[in-house]
Amino acid sequence: MATKIVICGVGALGSHTATLCRNLDAQLVLVDFDRVESKNLLAQAFVKPSIGKNKAEALKLQLANFYGVKVQAFGVRAAPENVGTLLDGATLVVDCFDNAASRNLLSARCRASSQALVHGALSADGTFGLVRWDERFAADAEDAEGQATCEGGEHLPLIGLVAAALARSIQDHLRDNVKRDYQVSLNGVSET
Repeated sequence: MATKIVICGVGALGSHTATLCRNLDAQLVLVDFDRVESKNLLAQAFVKPSIGKNKAEALKLQLANFYGVKVQAFGVRAAPENVGTLLDGATLVVDCFDNAASRNLLSARCRASSQALVHGALSADGTFGLVRWDERFAADAEDAEGQATCEGGEHLPLIGLVAAALARSIQDHLRDNVKRDYQVSLNGVSET
């Protein structure tokens, strides 16, 4: 069976992570219902012609056009009614969502189906980020529903560091079946 990685949420963290995973010997699947807005260009891996397009579809086109990488895209919101279909056959699920409800939905589904799940998360204030495997992760509620976490380009260096740590954890898991957690802060990156 071919390796299949489903990346859920391709905003700031997810778009950069997917781009860094383009060289893996795996089928990449992107899931995101949202559309690219001009304000996203400063912190997310989208280009100006992507404005107005669904994020999963836009990233699919960019990976194909820039790198010759073919991926599958689902421009839908993950929900209890479709999460089983979206994650079906996944070797690994990568959570880059920005809200607790979606993170918990993935966690419940992956635990029920014994699928590996790794979470990537950023603090809204840009001071730290986490890469944590599901068995050691608990989603924090947002301070306010729909709270922006990565607007503008102010936190782009941190986003890049967390995306790189997440991509490395994915790579190591696929190669050696290890589950490394990372904490990224203004003081650097450390394995936890």
